[in-house]
Amino acid sequence: MNTVPALWPLPDENTAAYTADTQRWLQRAVIGLNLCPFARAVHLREQIRYVVTAASSAEELLAELAQELTLLDQADPLQHETTLLIHPRAFADFLDFNDFLGEAEAAIDALDLEGELQVASFHPHYQFAGTASDDIGNYTNRSPWPTLHLLREESIERALEGGTDAEAIVTANIERLQQLGLSGWQGLFQDS
Repeated sequence: MNTVPALWPLPDENTAAYTADTQRWLQRAVIGLNLCPFARAVHLREQIRYVVTAASSAEELLAELAQELTLLDQADPLQHETTLLIHPRAFADFLDFNDFLGEAEAAIDALDLEGELQVASFHPHYQFAGTASDDIGNYTNRSPWPTLHLLREESIERALEGGTDAEAIVTANIERLQQLGLSGWQGLFQDS
């Protein structure tokens, strides 16, 4: 796996904890509930880069994001398919995080990577427009820490070529979480 130091590194113990929380969420919720049918393969092939940044402002996070976008663009997809940029110190407030996503898109444009890479967003308080904050459907995008998921558009297109419909995935995810309920979601993360 490629290793590039974060611009604002955290002490090792914090980095390990944030990464472990994110990996547990990925394994138990995203893969375990099949919220993203494409996640299992890249996880099993160890092609996910986990980066924890100590960035605490939009400017710092943009710098880290630009570095990671460039790294992902230049990396061999067989080694580094996707990146989870975990930023526990920036954007604890979901509305601020949501506003920042426009800046993330502008960073892709500024690096001339539009059509090559895109950013998906996950947050502990994620809320889709028009939903109540406690709507279980919001949990499809709720992660333990604010996280930007950097993806290759070619990979998404390739995955959808098999007849998978992105809208059908979203609908199925919401239905799955409605069946699971909040107590079922919480049970995913209770260790015995």
